[in-house]
Amino acid sequence: MKNTAFAAAKYLPALTAMTLFGSAFAQEAAGGDAGATAAGLKAIGAGLALGLGAVGTGLAQGPIGAAAAGVVAERPEKFGQMAIWFFIPETLVIFGFVGFFLLRG
Repeated sequence: MKNTAFAAAKYLPALTAMTLFGSAFAQEAAGGDAGATAAGLKAIGAGLALGLGAVGTGLAQGPIGAAAAGVVAERPEKFGQMAIWFFIPETLVIFGFVGFFLLRG
C-alpha cells in the first residue's frame, strides 16, 4: 500500500512558497478598507474553523466506524461502548461550530 504522507509531501514546497511569497507581492489596502479586510478575515477564519473541524471528524470516524462495526458484529453487547468511541470525534465539529459562531457573532 502506498504511503499517502510521502505522496502528499511532494506538494509541501510549492504550498510553502505560495504561502510565504503570496503575501510579499500583495498590495497594501487603501486606508478605508481596514474594516472590510477585518470582516473578510473573520469570515475566512469562521469557515476554516467549521470546515477543518468537519474534515478532522470525517478522517477520524472512518477507521473508528469500521472497527466498531466489526466489534459489534462479533459481540453485540459492546454496542454502547463502541457508540461512545464513534461519537468522540464529533466534538471536533462541535468545537468548530463554537468557533464559527464566536467569530461570526
